[in-house]
Amino acid sequence: MADNVVGAYYYPPLEVAAAELGETAGSKLDDDGRNKRTGTMWTASSHIITAVIGSGVLSLGWTIAQLGWVAGPAVLLLFSLITYFTSWLLADCYRSGDQSNGERNYTYMDAVNANLSGVKVQICGVLQYANIVGVAIGYTIAASISMLAIKRANCFHRNGHADPCKVSNVPYMIIFGVAQVFLSQIPDFDQISWLSMLAAAMSFTYSSIGLGLGVVHVVANGGMKGSLTGITIGTVTPMQKVWRSLQAFGDIAFAYSYSLILIEIQDTIRAPPPSESTVMKRANMVSVAVTTVFHMLCGCMAYAAFGEATPGNLLTGFGFYEPFWLLDVANAAIVIHLVGAYQVYCQPLFAFVEKWAAKRWPESKYVTSKVKVPLFQTYKVNMFRATWRTAFVVATTVVSMMLPFFNDVVGFWARWGSGRSPSTFPCRCMWCRRTCPSGARGGCACRCSASDASPSPSPPPRGPLPASSPTSRCTTCSSHNRRLTIMHARTHRSVKAHFGWRVKAKVGQKEERQDSEVLFFLNIAKY
Repeated sequence: MADNVVGAYYYPPLEVAAAELGETAGSKLDDDGRNKRTGTMWTASSHIITAVIGSGVLSLGWTIAQLGWVAGPAVLLLFSLITYFTSWLLADCYRSGDQSNGERNYTYMDAVNANLSGVKVQICGVLQYANIVGVAIGYTIAASISMLAIKRANCFHRNGHADPCKVSNVPYMIIFGVAQVFLSQIPDFDQISWLSMLAAAMSFTYSSIGLGLGVVHVVANGGMKGSLTGITIGTVTPMQKVWRSLQAFGDIAFAYSYSLILIEIQDTIRAPPPSESTVMKRANMVSVAVTTVFHMLCGCMAYAAFGEATPGNLLTGFGFYEPFWLLDVANAAIVIHLVGAYQVYCQPLFAFVEKWAAKRWPESKYVTSKVKVPLFQTYKVNMFRATWRTAFVVATTVVSMMLPFFNDVVGFWARWGSGRSPSTFPCRCMWCRRTCPSGARGGCACRCSASDASPSPSPPPRGPLPASSPTSRCTTCSSHNRRLTIMHARTHRSVKAHFGWRVKAKVGQKEERQDSEVLFFLNIAKY
């Protein structure tokens, strides 16, 4: 794995974690030498709620309209349970081994790398960074649509609703892109503590406005609209019904996705007792319950207000025209939120590419040196950083111009990016932890990367264990310098002899390989 670029360079510490999630410096140090963590269940819950309640909430009315009064709320509840379950599993992956004293994993990718290895880590990395690119594109589209909605709302107010008020959103995409080019050059932008508070305030502002307008519209209509099965065949074709239903699943997954930052949130919780995983599980339960209620209210009230005509974006689809100034406030809040969210989400990708380039070309002045900005002598800029980040923003802006459909982009990236990564990898990591010997950090990586290990020319030696050796090296964990007890080694031989499973291994300090079933029975014998 030494030549594996993704595995070797991949996981720069995500500096956004401490400032973005509210960690405060203390006079004492934790067991890892970092400043004392002071987070509690309530602070962790607030961080999760802030992360979850965002622009994805605005499309929930449309998703309920596709699924109907029966399937819509049921799918929302189903995804809330899936989110809670996978987050519950992922909380146990913050520390490797003992949940109170084990080694910490500071980021989501650290946790994946500690429990998996080989191609699985690469897949997770590709999904995470592809998801970042998709989110950047989606945020560019959403911000431009919100800016366009402000102009159209004022146009409708002046000229009446009969005026088409046709305006292109391309100039607004360019404006958003130019702003991101400059913001991406600010040093340590991810450590600006007020950014999280501002984004949280903006997200609650526009979500609450959308909910309030939906309630008022239902009261004005004198009742609720909608049907049990959602949009009817005839209004759309059967194939469109299927496609829209699948897209609705993707939108709901996007609205609930926060597993990628769960480990960073957990890293703000103060040291045991109780353990961070225990506190985080309680925070997950509280936050998922709160966000589910909020999602139900926003989605169901929007569907009740508009029925099958529910727009894809509640505040920009012009289900509402008045009061226009309130719509302007809501859309301005969306833009402000997305300006900061774009930078926060892109920081891991920026850091990965820049650190990889610095390690790949350490002698290049273009990559490593900084130059002074003529008008700001105190500010220095790295040329590679400026070029790379500008190119990334330009690329996402250009792609956004070709995909001006917010719902389609959100659903696509939720299904392909944020769908598998937050759901599959926590389950896979927990399976590895449960089927690996306790206390063996990284042992799971050996087992889970069995497909990457080369076959061994010689089997493990038979016969009694040396009396002078109190322990025997675990054949699966030898690459991580972990050991098992004599009972494990004897059980290994007895399981192999009884079941006749083939065990491939290498002698000495090289990587060795076993079937996962052997490890499963080893742990049964252990407990």
